Formats: sequence, C-alpha cells, structure tokens
Amino acid sequence: MHDTTSSEKQAVAAASVSPAVDGAQDEADRASTPEELWLTAKEQEAWRTFLYATTLLTDRFGEALQSDPGIGLALGEYEILVRLNEAEGGFLRMSELADKVVHSRSRLTHTITRMEKRGLVERVRCSSDGRGRQAQLTGEGQALLERAAPTHVRSVRDLLLDVIGHDDLLELGRILGRTIAEDAPIAVGCPVPHADAPARS
Repeated sequence: MHDTTSSEKQAVAAASVSPAVDGAQDEADRASTPEELWLTAKEQEAWRTFLYATTLLTDRFGEALQSDPGIGLALGEYEILVRLNEAEGGFLRMSELADKVVHSRSRLTHTITRMEKRGLVERVRCSSDGRGRQAQLTGEGQALLERAAPTHVRSVRDLLLDVIGHDDLLELGRILGRTIAEDAPIAVGCPVPHADAPARS
C-alpha cells in the first residue's frame, strides 16, 4: 500500500477546500444583473460608501462656510453666488439658475428670498424680453463671494483634493460624469478674480 507523504496530504487538503474558497470569492466579486435587481454585498458597500462620503463631505463643505461669522452662507447659497458671478452681466433667469444649481423652482425661490433679505441678490424682470424674473448679483453679494471663496476652496482641498490626490480627483470626475447628461451645466465659467487668500501657516 502506497503511503502518502506529508506534502501530498497537504496538496489533497488544499485541493479539497480551494473550490469552496474560490467560489465564495467569486460570489463576492461578481457583478449583479438588472434581472435579479438586488446588489451584491460588495456593490452595496460601494453604494453606501458613496452615499455616506458625499453626504458627509457636503455637510462639511457647508460647515466651513457657515461656521465663519463673516460669511454665514449655506453651500447652496455659495453656489448661487458663484453661478451668478460667472454669468455675463451677473444675472440669470430663475429657471436657468435652478437648473444650474439642481434646485426645484420652489426651493430656489425660497433660497433667493432669503438671500435678498441679506442684500446679496435681487430679483428683477428679465432684461431681454421683460417677461419672467431673473436673479441679479449685487455688489454686496459679490463682495461676500470674494471673502467666502478662499474658505470654500481651502475646505475642498483639505477634505477632498489633498486626501485623494489630483489624479484620483480627475478620475472621480470622469466616473461621476458618466451618470449625468452630456450637456449638464458643469463647465467652469469666467468668474471675476477673487481676493487673494491669506497665506496658510
């Protein structure tokens, strides 16, 4: 009778468990299909990572602006000032502005009303045809934007760019760009130069 060596026994043992291990790994790594609907465990984890990270980052970007008593802007309000600043003449139709900042018409109306009370914007009749309303950036709104921009950009750097790096940020933009329309209003405009940011210690 042939006696198996220790190495042979180990090989047999490895062969007996490898298919199960490999099968579990394949199951964990496989992609779900539209027909089965449910996400795999790893897909769920990736989705939850995306949702948690984007929610947390959005909150932190907002906190950076709101925690400075000299700024006191919500992130959505800051983005409105940016979009108006980039627009020719400093104004946009309310409908166009809503599309650019991904707000419903009613939500934008509430936000603009709040910003009007601070003197940051004003609503006037559309200059082109006199119909409809447009949001106009005021001098006070422009000045606040220039004060807020260094704080906002620093938070983007500290919380995102410096964490994942230049190349991964561009790759993240490319990946997310596949989820939106080709004509989505994300192109960078030509804003008025902002005040120089103070040097970091």
